[in-house]
Amino acid sequence: MLRPLLAVDAPSLLYRSFFALPKSIRGTDGRPVNALLGTANMLLQSVEDHDPRAVAICFGAEAAAYRVALYPGYHADRPPMPPELAVQWELAAEFLGSFGWTVLDATADGLEADDLLGALALAEVRAGGRALLLTGDRDLFQCAGERVGILYPTKDGPELIGPAQVRERHGVDPTRIPDLIALRGDPSDGLPGAKGIGAKGAADLLGRFGDLEGVLAAAQDETSAVTPRSRASLLADPETLRDFLNIATLRSPVLAPPPDGALDRASAAAAAERLGMLRLAGRLRR
Repeated sequence: MLRPLLAVDAPSLLYRSFFALPKSIRGTDGRPVNALLGTANMLLQSVEDHDPRAVAICFGAEAAAYRVALYPGYHADRPPMPPELAVQWELAAEFLGSFGWTVLDATADGLEADDLLGALALAEVRAGGRALLLTGDRDLFQCAGERVGILYPTKDGPELIGPAQVRERHGVDPTRIPDLIALRGDPSDGLPGAKGIGAKGAADLLGRFGDLEGVLAAAQDETSAVTPRSRASLLADPETLRDFLNIATLRSPVLAPPPDGALDRASAAAAAERLGMLRLAGRLRR
Protein backbone atom coordinates (compact mmCIF):
# COMPACT_ATOMS: atom_id res chain seq x y z
CA MET A 1 0.00 0.00 0.00
CA LEU A 2 1.19 3.51 -0.81
CA ARG A 3 2.57 5.40 2.17
CA PRO A 4 0.34 8.43 2.76
CA LEU A 5 1.07 12.11 3.07
CA LEU A 6 0.19 13.26 6.60
CA ALA A 7 -1.12 16.84 6.55
CA VAL A 8 -1.53 18.41 10.00
CA ASP A 9 -3.87 21.15 11.20
CA ALA A 10 -1.40 22.72 13.63
CA PRO A 11 -3.75 25.38 15.08
CA SER A 12 -6.39 22.74 15.84
CA LEU A 13 -3.90 20.46 17.58
CA LEU A 14 -2.27 23.25 19.56
CA TYR A 15 -5.61 24.50 20.88
CA ARG A 16 -6.82 21.00 21.66
CA SER A 17 -3.61 20.08 23.48
CA PHE A 18 -3.53 23.34 25.43
CA PHE A 19 -6.99 22.78 26.88
CA ALA A 20 -6.66 19.00 27.26
CA LEU A 21 -3.36 18.91 29.18
CA PRO A 22 -2.61 20.52 32.56
CA LYS A 23 -1.20 24.04 32.49
CA SER A 24 1.29 22.82 35.08
CA ILE A 25 3.28 21.06 32.33
CA ARG A 26 6.25 23.36 31.96
CA GLY A 27 9.78 23.18 30.71
CA THR A 28 12.79 23.30 32.98
CA ASP A 29 12.87 27.10 32.64
CA GLY A 30 9.25 27.37 33.82
CA ARG A 31 7.72 28.18 30.44
CA PRO A 32 4.42 26.42 29.58
CA VAL A 33 4.87 23.61 27.06
CA ASN A 34 1.61 21.62 27.36
CA ALA A 35 0.35 22.59 23.89
CA LEU A 36 3.68 21.84 22.20
CA LEU A 37 4.09 18.56 24.06
CA GLY A 38 0.55 17.37 23.34
CA THR A 39 0.85 18.26 19.66
CA ALA A 40 4.21 16.51 19.33
CA ASN A 41 2.91 13.39 21.07
CA MET A 42 -0.15 13.20 18.82
CA LEU A 43 2.00 13.63 15.73
CA LEU A 44 4.50 11.00 16.81
CA GLN A 45 1.68 8.55 17.49
CA SER A 46 0.20 9.21 14.05
CA VAL A 47 3.59 8.76 12.39
CA GLU A 48 4.11 5.47 14.23
CA ASP A 49 0.62 4.21 13.36
CA HIS A 50 0.52 5.24 9.68
CA ASP A 51 4.15 5.45 8.48
CA PRO A 52 3.63 8.52 6.25
CA ARG A 53 5.99 9.25 3.37
CA ALA A 54 6.05 12.91 4.49
CA VAL A 55 4.49 15.17 7.12
CA ALA A 56 3.26 18.70 6.33
CA ILE A 57 2.53 21.00 9.27
CA CYS A 58 -0.02 23.64 8.27
CA PHE A 59 -0.60 27.08 9.80
CA GLY A 60 -2.80 29.91 8.56
CA ALA A 61 -4.86 32.96 9.38
CA GLU A 62 -7.22 32.82 12.37
CA ALA A 63 -10.05 33.85 10.03
CA ALA A 64 -9.65 33.69 6.25
CA ALA A 65 -10.18 37.05 4.56
CA TYR A 66 -12.65 35.65 2.04
CA ARG A 67 -14.78 34.14 4.80
CA VAL A 68 -14.93 37.36 6.81
CA ALA A 69 -15.80 39.28 3.64
CA LEU A 70 -18.74 36.95 3.04
CA TYR A 71 -19.98 37.13 6.64
CA PRO A 72 -18.44 39.59 9.13
CA GLY A 73 -19.70 37.50 12.05
CA TYR A 74 -17.37 34.66 11.10
CA HIS A 75 -15.10 33.95 14.12
CA ALA A 76 -16.11 37.37 15.50
CA ASP A 77 -17.08 36.08 18.94
CA ARG A 78 -14.08 33.85 19.55
CA PRO A 79 -12.17 34.79 22.71
CA PRO A 80 -8.58 35.98 22.39
CA MET A 81 -5.82 33.39 22.55
CA PRO A 82 -4.73 32.73 26.15
CA PRO A 83 -1.30 34.26 26.83
CA GLU A 84 0.17 30.91 27.90
CA LEU A 85 -0.86 29.44 24.54
CA ALA A 86 0.37 32.48 22.60
CA VAL A 87 3.88 31.95 23.99
CA GLN A 88 3.90 28.39 22.68
CA TRP A 89 2.29 29.37 19.38
CA GLU A 90 5.27 31.57 18.56
CA LEU A 91 7.59 28.59 19.03
CA ALA A 92 5.46 25.97 17.30
CA ALA A 93 6.57 26.29 13.66
CA GLU A 94 10.29 26.16 14.48
CA PHE A 95 9.80 23.38 17.04
CA LEU A 96 7.76 21.13 14.74
CA GLY A 97 10.03 21.93 11.80
CA SER A 98 12.95 20.57 13.82
CA PHE A 99 11.39 17.10 13.47
CA GLY A 100 12.30 17.18 9.78
CA TRP A 101 8.74 17.93 8.72
CA THR A 102 7.60 20.45 6.10
CA VAL A 103 6.02 23.59 7.58
CA LEU A 104 3.56 25.64 5.50
CA ASP A 105 1.83 28.91 6.48
CA ALA A 106 -1.07 30.44 4.52
CA THR A 107 -1.41 33.55 6.69
CA ALA A 108 0.12 35.88 4.08
CA ASP A 109 -2.41 34.59 1.52
CA GLY A 110 -5.35 35.27 3.84
CA LEU A 111 -6.19 31.56 4.06
CA GLU A 112 -6.59 29.22 7.01
CA ALA A 113 -4.78 26.00 7.79
CA ASP A 114 -7.80 23.97 6.68
CA ASP A 115 -7.50 25.44 3.18
CA LEU A 116 -3.92 24.13 3.05
CA LEU A 117 -4.97 20.68 4.23
CA GLY A 118 -7.58 20.50 1.48
CA ALA A 119 -5.05 21.65 -1.10
CA LEU A 120 -2.47 19.08 0.01
CA ALA A 121 -5.02 16.26 -0.08
CA LEU A 122 -6.04 17.26 -3.60
CA ALA A 123 -2.42 17.51 -4.77
CA GLU A 124 -1.52 14.12 -3.31
CA VAL A 125 -4.52 12.37 -4.88
CA ARG A 126 -3.83 13.98 -8.26
CA ALA A 127 -0.26 12.68 -8.02
CA GLY A 128 -1.62 9.17 -7.48
CA GLY A 129 -1.05 9.04 -3.73
CA ARG A 130 -3.03 8.91 -0.49
CA ALA A 131 -3.46 11.55 2.20
CA LEU A 132 -4.33 11.58 5.89
CA LEU A 133 -5.51 14.86 7.45
CA LEU A 134 -4.85 15.16 11.19
CA THR A 135 -7.36 17.69 12.50
CA GLY A 136 -9.99 18.29 15.16
CA ASP A 137 -12.01 20.42 12.71
CA ARG A 138 -14.99 18.43 11.44
CA ASP A 139 -15.36 20.83 8.51
CA LEU A 140 -12.48 18.82 6.99
CA PHE A 141 -14.77 15.78 6.81
CA GLN A 142 -15.69 17.16 3.37
CA CYS A 143 -12.29 15.89 2.16
CA ALA A 144 -12.88 12.24 3.10
CA GLY A 145 -12.73 9.94 0.12
CA GLU A 146 -11.35 6.72 -1.28
CA ARG A 147 -7.77 8.00 -0.92
CA VAL A 148 -8.21 10.66 1.76
CA GLY A 149 -8.83 9.86 5.41
CA ILE A 150 -9.33 12.15 8.40
CA LEU A 151 -7.46 11.44 11.63
CA TYR A 152 -9.78 12.94 14.25
CA PRO A 153 -8.28 13.31 17.76
CA THR A 154 -9.99 11.47 20.62
CA LYS A 155 -8.93 10.68 24.18
CA ASP A 156 -7.78 7.26 22.94
CA GLY A 157 -5.78 8.68 20.04
CA PRO A 158 -6.65 9.82 16.51
CA GLU A 159 -9.63 7.97 14.98
CA LEU A 160 -9.57 7.28 11.24
CA ILE A 161 -12.65 8.76 9.56
CA GLY A 162 -13.60 7.81 6.00
CA PRO A 163 -16.73 8.39 3.89
CA ALA A 164 -18.71 5.66 5.69
CA GLN A 165 -17.98 7.21 9.09
CA VAL A 166 -18.95 10.67 7.82
CA ARG A 167 -22.29 9.31 6.59
CA GLU A 168 -22.83 7.46 9.89
CA ARG A 169 -22.08 10.55 11.98
CA HIS A 170 -23.77 13.24 9.91
CA GLY A 171 -26.21 11.51 7.57
CA VAL A 172 -24.71 12.98 4.40
CA ASP A 173 -21.87 12.21 1.99
CA PRO A 174 -18.57 14.05 2.60
CA THR A 175 -19.14 16.32 -0.40
CA ARG A 176 -22.33 17.61 1.23
CA ILE A 177 -20.70 18.63 4.52
CA PRO A 178 -20.51 22.32 3.42
CA ASP A 179 -24.25 22.23 2.55
CA LEU A 180 -24.98 20.68 5.94
CA ILE A 181 -23.02 23.43 7.70
CA ALA A 182 -24.81 26.13 5.71
CA LEU A 183 -28.20 24.80 6.79
CA ARG A 184 -27.59 23.73 10.39
CA GLY A 185 -24.99 26.41 11.22
CA ASP A 186 -21.69 26.11 13.06
CA PRO A 187 -21.60 27.91 16.43
CA SER A 188 -17.83 27.51 16.77
CA ASP A 189 -17.38 29.56 13.58
CA GLY A 190 -20.18 32.02 14.34
CA LEU A 191 -22.48 30.75 11.57
CA PRO A 192 -26.14 30.60 12.66
CA GLY A 193 -27.44 28.58 9.69
CA ALA A 194 -31.16 28.50 8.90
CA LYS A 195 -33.21 29.17 12.03
CA GLY A 196 -34.83 26.08 13.49
CA ILE A 197 -33.42 23.59 10.98
CA GLY A 198 -30.77 21.86 13.12
CA ALA A 199 -28.42 19.01 12.23
CA LYS A 200 -31.07 16.28 11.81
CA GLY A 201 -33.38 18.51 9.83
CA ALA A 202 -30.53 19.65 7.57
CA ALA A 203 -29.44 16.07 6.86
CA ASP A 204 -33.03 15.08 6.10
CA LEU A 205 -33.50 17.98 3.67
CA LEU A 206 -30.24 17.16 1.89
CA GLY A 207 -31.21 13.49 1.71
CA ARG A 208 -34.43 14.48 -0.04
CA PHE A 209 -33.28 17.33 -2.25
CA GLY A 210 -29.56 16.74 -2.83
CA ASP A 211 -27.76 19.98 -2.00
CA LEU A 212 -28.40 23.51 -0.76
CA GLU A 213 -29.68 24.70 -4.12
CA GLY A 214 -32.02 21.72 -4.31
CA VAL A 215 -33.30 22.48 -0.81
CA LEU A 216 -33.90 26.15 -1.66
CA ALA A 217 -35.68 25.19 -4.88
CA ALA A 218 -37.92 22.80 -2.93
CA ALA A 219 -38.67 25.54 -0.41
CA GLN A 220 -39.92 27.75 -3.23
CA ASP A 221 -42.22 24.96 -4.45
CA GLU A 222 -45.32 25.00 -2.28
CA THR A 223 -46.18 21.46 -3.38
CA SER A 224 -42.91 20.04 -2.02
CA ALA A 225 -42.53 18.10 1.23
CA VAL A 226 -40.81 21.03 2.97
CA THR A 227 -42.79 22.01 6.08
CA PRO A 228 -44.20 25.56 6.28
CA ARG A 229 -41.90 26.37 9.20
CA SER A 230 -38.79 25.16 7.38
CA ARG A 231 -39.90 26.88 4.18
CA ALA A 232 -40.18 30.21 5.96
CA SER A 233 -36.74 29.78 7.54
CA LEU A 234 -35.07 28.77 4.28
CA LEU A 235 -36.58 31.59 2.26
CA ALA A 236 -35.99 34.29 4.89
CA ASP A 237 -32.47 34.97 3.56
CA PRO A 238 -31.31 32.42 0.96
CA GLU A 239 -28.34 34.53 -0.15
CA THR A 240 -26.86 34.40 3.33
CA LEU A 241 -27.24 30.62 3.32
CA ARG A 242 -25.33 30.57 0.02
CA ASP A 243 -22.65 32.69 1.68
CA PHE A 244 -22.46 30.14 4.51
CA LEU A 245 -21.97 27.41 1.89
CA ASN A 246 -19.08 29.33 0.34
CA ILE A 247 -17.55 29.88 3.79
CA ALA A 248 -17.77 26.19 4.64
CA THR A 249 -16.29 25.11 1.29
CA LEU A 250 -12.50 24.97 1.34
CA ARG A 251 -10.72 27.40 -0.96
CA SER A 252 -7.61 25.45 -1.79
CA PRO A 253 -4.56 27.04 -3.43
CA VAL A 254 -2.65 25.05 -6.04
CA LEU A 255 0.17 23.19 -4.29
CA ALA A 256 2.70 20.56 -5.28
CA PRO A 257 2.96 17.46 -3.08
CA PRO A 258 5.76 17.91 -0.53
CA PRO A 259 8.87 15.75 -0.95
CA ASP A 260 9.42 12.58 1.03
CA GLY A 261 10.91 13.18 4.45
CA ALA A 262 11.75 11.06 7.48
CA LEU A 263 11.52 11.97 11.16
CA ASP A 264 14.79 13.57 12.29
CA ARG A 265 15.00 12.15 15.79
CA ALA A 266 18.29 13.82 16.73
CA SER A 267 17.13 17.30 15.71
CA ALA A 268 13.74 16.83 17.35
CA ALA A 269 15.31 15.60 20.59
CA ALA A 270 17.63 18.60 20.69
CA ALA A 271 14.69 20.99 20.17
CA ALA A 272 12.65 19.27 22.88
CA GLU A 273 15.61 19.45 25.27
CA ARG A 274 16.07 23.18 24.61
CA LEU A 275 12.45 23.76 25.62
CA GLY A 276 12.79 21.64 28.73
CA MET A 277 10.74 18.65 27.51
CA LEU A 278 13.29 16.17 28.79
CA ARG A 279 11.10 13.05 28.72
CA LEU A 280 10.15 13.71 25.11
CA ALA A 281 13.81 14.25 24.25
CA GLY A 282 14.70 10.95 25.90
CA ARG A 283 12.02 9.06 23.98
CA LEU A 284 13.19 10.52 20.69
CA ARG A 285 16.76 9.42 21.37
CA ARG A 286 15.81 5.81 22.09
